[in-house]
Amino acid sequence: MNVILSIARTTLGEAIRRRVLLVILLIGVLFLVVAPGLEALSPRQESTVLRALTLGVIQLTSAVIAIVLTVYLIPNEIERRTIYTILSKPVQRWQFLVGKYLGAVGALGLMMALMTGTMLLVFMLMKQNQLDQLGELARVPVLFFAQMALLAAVAVFFSTFVSPIVNFFLSGGVYLLGSVFNSLFESFADPERSDINPLVRGIAGAIQFVIPNFQNFNVQNAAINQGTAIQSEAVYYAGLVGYALAYIGVLLIAGILIFDRREV
Repeated sequence: MNVILSIARTTLGEAIRRRVLLVILLIGVLFLVVAPGLEALSPRQESTVLRALTLGVIQLTSAVIAIVLTVYLIPNEIERRTIYTILSKPVQRWQFLVGKYLGAVGALGLMMALMTGTMLLVFMLMKQNQLDQLGELARVPVLFFAQMALLAAVAVFFSTFVSPIVNFFLSGGVYLLGSVFNSLFESFADPERSDINPLVRGIAGAIQFVIPNFQNFNVQNAAINQGTAIQSEAVYYAGLVGYALAYIGVLLIAGILIFDRREV
Protein backbone atom coordinates (compact mmCIF):
# COMPACT_ATOMS: atom_id res chain seq x y z
CA MET A 1 0.00 0.00 0.00
CA ASN A 2 2.92 2.36 0.74
CA VAL A 3 4.19 1.86 -2.78
CA ILE A 4 0.81 2.80 -4.28
CA LEU A 5 0.49 5.87 -2.07
CA SER A 6 4.04 6.96 -2.89
CA ILE A 7 3.35 6.74 -6.65
CA ALA A 8 0.00 8.50 -6.14
CA ARG A 9 1.63 11.39 -4.25
CA THR A 10 4.26 11.80 -6.95
CA THR A 11 1.61 11.74 -9.69
CA LEU A 12 -0.52 14.27 -7.83
CA GLY A 13 2.45 16.62 -7.46
CA GLU A 14 3.32 16.33 -11.14
CA ALA A 15 -0.30 16.88 -12.18
CA ILE A 16 -0.84 20.11 -10.28
CA ARG A 17 2.39 21.51 -11.79
CA ARG A 18 1.38 20.83 -15.39
CA ARG A 19 0.81 24.16 -17.11
CA VAL A 20 -1.78 22.93 -19.58
CA LEU A 21 -3.99 21.70 -16.74
CA LEU A 22 -3.55 24.94 -14.82
CA VAL A 23 -4.55 26.92 -17.92
CA ILE A 24 -7.71 24.82 -18.38
CA LEU A 25 -8.48 25.24 -14.68
CA LEU A 26 -7.90 28.99 -14.84
CA ILE A 27 -10.27 29.33 -17.81
CA GLY A 28 -12.94 27.39 -15.92
CA VAL A 29 -12.54 29.54 -12.80
CA LEU A 30 -12.68 32.74 -14.88
CA PHE A 31 -15.95 31.60 -16.48
CA LEU A 32 -17.37 30.98 -13.00
CA VAL A 33 -16.33 34.45 -11.83
CA VAL A 34 -17.77 36.32 -14.83
CA ALA A 35 -20.98 34.24 -14.98
CA PRO A 36 -22.98 36.72 -12.80
CA GLY A 37 -22.75 39.17 -15.71
CA LEU A 38 -26.14 37.88 -16.89
CA GLU A 39 -28.00 41.03 -15.99
CA ALA A 40 -30.44 41.04 -18.91
CA LEU A 41 -32.56 38.26 -17.42
CA SER A 42 -35.28 38.53 -14.81
CA PRO A 43 -34.18 37.62 -11.24
CA ARG A 44 -35.69 34.13 -11.38
CA GLN A 45 -34.39 33.43 -14.86
CA GLU A 46 -31.01 34.80 -13.82
CA SER A 47 -30.85 32.45 -10.85
CA THR A 48 -31.87 29.42 -12.90
CA VAL A 49 -29.59 30.21 -15.83
CA LEU A 50 -26.69 31.04 -13.52
CA ARG A 51 -27.00 27.71 -11.71
CA ALA A 52 -27.16 25.82 -14.99
CA LEU A 53 -24.25 27.77 -16.45
CA THR A 54 -21.90 27.42 -13.50
CA LEU A 55 -22.59 23.71 -13.05
CA GLY A 56 -22.14 23.22 -16.80
CA VAL A 57 -18.78 25.02 -16.66
CA ILE A 58 -17.60 22.81 -13.79
CA GLN A 59 -18.70 19.63 -15.57
CA LEU A 60 -17.18 20.52 -18.94
CA THR A 61 -13.91 21.82 -17.46
CA SER A 62 -13.61 18.74 -15.25
CA ALA A 63 -14.18 16.41 -18.22
CA VAL A 64 -11.41 18.11 -20.22
CA ILE A 65 -9.06 18.02 -17.22
CA ALA A 66 -9.85 14.34 -16.53
CA ILE A 67 -9.00 13.33 -20.10
CA VAL A 68 -5.94 15.58 -20.58
CA LEU A 69 -4.63 14.57 -17.15
CA THR A 70 -4.82 10.82 -17.72
CA VAL A 71 -4.05 10.23 -21.41
CA TYR A 72 -0.36 10.99 -20.82
CA LEU A 73 0.04 9.11 -17.52
CA ILE A 74 1.64 5.93 -18.90
CA PRO A 75 3.09 7.22 -22.24
CA ASN A 76 5.00 10.01 -20.46
CA GLU A 77 6.63 7.57 -18.07
CA ILE A 78 7.68 5.37 -21.01
CA GLU A 79 8.92 8.29 -23.10
CA ARG A 80 10.98 9.73 -20.23
CA ARG A 81 12.15 6.18 -19.36
CA THR A 82 11.35 6.77 -15.69
CA ILE A 83 9.18 3.68 -15.78
CA TYR A 84 12.31 1.50 -16.08
CA THR A 85 13.71 2.97 -12.88
CA ILE A 86 10.42 2.50 -11.06
CA LEU A 87 9.81 -1.05 -12.23
CA SER A 88 13.41 -2.04 -11.48
CA LYS A 89 12.52 -1.56 -7.81
CA PRO A 90 10.19 -3.87 -5.91
CA VAL A 91 7.14 -2.31 -7.58
CA GLN A 92 4.54 -4.44 -9.33
CA ARG A 93 2.96 -3.14 -12.51
CA TRP A 94 -0.51 -3.18 -10.98
CA GLN A 95 0.76 -1.06 -8.09
CA PHE A 96 2.21 1.41 -10.58
CA LEU A 97 -1.03 1.66 -12.57
CA VAL A 98 -3.28 1.96 -9.51
CA GLY A 99 -0.94 4.55 -7.95
CA LYS A 100 -0.94 6.62 -11.13
CA TYR A 101 -4.73 6.47 -11.29
CA LEU A 102 -5.21 7.45 -7.64
CA GLY A 103 -2.78 10.35 -8.00
CA ALA A 104 -4.61 11.61 -11.08
CA VAL A 105 -7.99 11.34 -9.35
CA GLY A 106 -6.57 13.17 -6.33
CA ALA A 107 -5.39 16.05 -8.54
CA LEU A 108 -8.74 16.08 -10.33
CA GLY A 109 -10.53 16.24 -6.97
CA LEU A 110 -8.43 19.22 -5.84
CA MET A 111 -9.15 21.12 -9.05
CA MET A 112 -12.88 20.36 -8.88
CA ALA A 113 -12.93 21.44 -5.23
CA LEU A 114 -11.38 24.78 -6.24
CA MET A 115 -14.02 25.32 -8.94
CA THR A 116 -16.83 24.31 -6.59
CA GLY A 117 -15.54 26.68 -3.91
CA THR A 118 -15.41 29.49 -6.48
CA MET A 119 -18.99 28.78 -7.54
CA LEU A 120 -20.27 28.81 -3.96
CA LEU A 121 -18.35 32.01 -3.20
CA VAL A 122 -19.94 33.69 -6.24
CA PHE A 123 -23.44 32.71 -5.08
CA MET A 124 -22.69 33.82 -1.51
CA LEU A 125 -21.49 37.23 -2.70
CA MET A 126 -24.62 37.60 -4.83
CA LYS A 127 -26.70 36.62 -1.76
CA GLN A 128 -29.04 34.66 -4.00
CA ASN A 129 -29.10 31.51 -1.97
CA GLN A 130 -29.76 30.41 1.59
CA LEU A 131 -27.27 28.09 3.27
CA ASP A 132 -29.38 24.97 2.63
CA GLN A 133 -29.69 25.88 -1.04
CA LEU A 134 -25.92 26.27 -1.28
CA GLY A 135 -25.55 22.84 0.28
CA GLU A 136 -27.90 21.41 -2.34
CA LEU A 137 -25.87 23.11 -5.06
CA ALA A 138 -22.58 21.79 -3.63
CA ARG A 139 -23.80 18.18 -3.76
CA VAL A 140 -23.96 18.21 -7.58
CA PRO A 141 -20.16 18.49 -8.12
CA VAL A 142 -19.73 15.54 -5.76
CA LEU A 143 -21.60 13.39 -8.29
CA PHE A 144 -19.64 15.07 -11.06
CA PHE A 145 -16.46 13.92 -9.28
CA ALA A 146 -17.67 10.30 -9.34
CA GLN A 147 -18.48 10.77 -13.02
CA MET A 148 -15.02 12.20 -13.79
CA ALA A 149 -13.23 9.51 -11.74
CA LEU A 150 -15.02 7.01 -13.98
CA LEU A 151 -13.98 8.93 -17.09
CA ALA A 152 -10.37 8.98 -15.81
CA ALA A 153 -10.51 5.19 -15.42
CA VAL A 154 -11.65 4.93 -19.06
CA ALA A 155 -8.67 7.05 -20.17
CA VAL A 156 -6.21 5.08 -17.99
CA PHE A 157 -7.51 1.84 -19.50
CA PHE A 158 -6.96 3.12 -23.05
CA SER A 159 -3.54 4.56 -22.12
CA THR A 160 -2.22 1.02 -21.60
CA PHE A 161 -2.37 0.24 -25.32
CA VAL A 162 -3.00 3.36 -27.48
CA SER A 163 -1.20 6.65 -28.06
CA PRO A 164 -2.29 9.82 -26.17
CA ILE A 165 -3.93 11.39 -29.24
CA VAL A 166 -5.97 8.28 -30.03
CA ASN A 167 -6.78 7.96 -26.35
CA PHE A 168 -8.03 11.56 -26.24
CA PHE A 169 -10.59 10.91 -28.97
CA LEU A 170 -11.50 7.44 -27.71
CA SER A 171 -12.14 8.65 -24.15
CA GLY A 172 -14.00 11.72 -25.42
CA GLY A 173 -16.09 9.48 -27.67
CA VAL A 174 -16.96 7.11 -24.82
CA TYR A 175 -17.95 10.09 -22.65
CA LEU A 176 -20.10 11.49 -25.46
CA LEU A 177 -21.79 8.14 -26.12
CA GLY A 178 -22.45 7.57 -22.41
CA SER A 179 -23.76 11.10 -21.85
CA VAL A 180 -25.61 12.26 -24.95
CA PHE A 181 -26.58 9.07 -26.75
CA ASN A 182 -27.32 6.80 -23.79
CA SER A 183 -31.06 7.52 -23.87
CA LEU A 184 -31.07 6.62 -27.59
CA PHE A 185 -29.40 3.26 -26.92
CA GLU A 186 -31.80 2.69 -24.03
CA SER A 187 -34.74 3.31 -26.34
CA PHE A 188 -33.43 0.93 -29.02
CA ALA A 189 -32.68 -1.76 -26.43
CA ASP A 190 -36.18 -1.58 -24.92
CA PRO A 191 -37.60 -5.16 -25.19
CA GLU A 192 -41.17 -3.78 -25.23
CA ARG A 193 -40.62 -2.00 -28.53
CA SER A 194 -41.81 -4.30 -31.33
CA ASP A 195 -40.77 -1.87 -34.08
CA ILE A 196 -37.06 -2.40 -33.39
CA ASN A 197 -35.14 -5.07 -35.31
CA PRO A 198 -33.83 -7.74 -32.87
CA LEU A 199 -30.30 -7.32 -34.23
CA VAL A 200 -30.41 -3.56 -33.65
CA ARG A 201 -31.86 -4.17 -30.18
CA GLY A 202 -29.03 -6.58 -29.36
CA ILE A 203 -26.33 -4.19 -30.56
CA ALA A 204 -27.89 -1.29 -28.65
CA GLY A 205 -28.11 -3.44 -25.52
CA ALA A 206 -24.46 -4.51 -25.84
CA ILE A 207 -23.30 -0.91 -26.28
CA GLN A 208 -25.42 0.19 -23.34
CA PHE A 209 -23.85 -2.56 -21.19
CA VAL A 210 -20.24 -1.84 -22.18
CA ILE A 211 -20.34 1.97 -22.26
CA PRO A 212 -20.72 3.50 -18.76
CA ASN A 213 -23.89 5.54 -18.38
CA PHE A 214 -22.44 8.98 -17.61
CA GLN A 215 -25.91 10.51 -17.94
CA ASN A 216 -26.88 8.94 -14.60
CA PHE A 217 -24.59 11.38 -12.77
CA ASN A 218 -26.28 14.48 -14.18
CA VAL A 219 -28.40 15.30 -11.13
CA GLN A 220 -28.19 19.07 -11.51
CA ASN A 221 -31.85 19.52 -12.49
CA ALA A 222 -32.93 19.25 -8.87
CA ALA A 223 -30.45 21.98 -7.89
CA ILE A 224 -31.20 24.22 -10.88
CA ASN A 225 -35.00 24.11 -10.70
CA GLN A 226 -36.14 24.75 -7.18
CA GLY A 227 -39.07 22.56 -6.17
CA THR A 228 -37.87 19.40 -7.90
CA ALA A 229 -36.29 16.77 -5.71
CA ILE A 230 -34.79 13.29 -5.90
CA GLN A 231 -36.68 10.64 -3.96
CA SER A 232 -34.53 8.72 -1.43
CA GLU A 233 -31.55 10.94 -2.17
CA ALA A 234 -29.00 9.05 -0.03
CA VAL A 235 -29.90 5.71 -1.61
CA TYR A 236 -29.79 7.20 -5.09
CA TYR A 237 -26.38 8.80 -4.55
CA ALA A 238 -24.97 5.64 -2.93
CA GLY A 239 -26.18 3.61 -5.90
CA LEU A 240 -24.43 5.96 -8.33
CA VAL A 241 -21.16 5.83 -6.39
CA GLY A 242 -21.38 2.02 -6.28
CA TYR A 243 -22.06 1.96 -10.03
CA ALA A 244 -18.98 4.16 -10.67
CA LEU A 245 -16.76 2.06 -8.38
CA ALA A 246 -17.84 -1.16 -10.11
CA TYR A 247 -16.95 0.20 -13.56
CA ILE A 248 -13.69 1.74 -12.28
CA GLY A 249 -12.70 -1.62 -10.78
CA VAL A 250 -13.40 -3.49 -14.03
CA LEU A 251 -11.54 -0.90 -16.13
CA LEU A 252 -8.48 -0.90 -13.87
CA ILE A 253 -8.33 -4.71 -13.80
CA ALA A 254 -8.61 -4.81 -17.60
CA GLY A 255 -5.92 -2.12 -17.87
CA ILE A 256 -3.62 -4.03 -15.48
CA LEU A 257 -4.03 -7.26 -17.50
CA ILE A 258 -3.08 -5.44 -20.72
CA PHE A 259 -0.25 -3.44 -19.11
CA ASP A 260 1.15 -6.60 -17.50
CA ARG A 261 1.59 -8.20 -20.92
CA ARG A 262 2.94 -5.11 -22.62
CA GLU A 263 6.64 -4.71 -23.38
CA VAL A 264 7.95 -1.37 -22.12
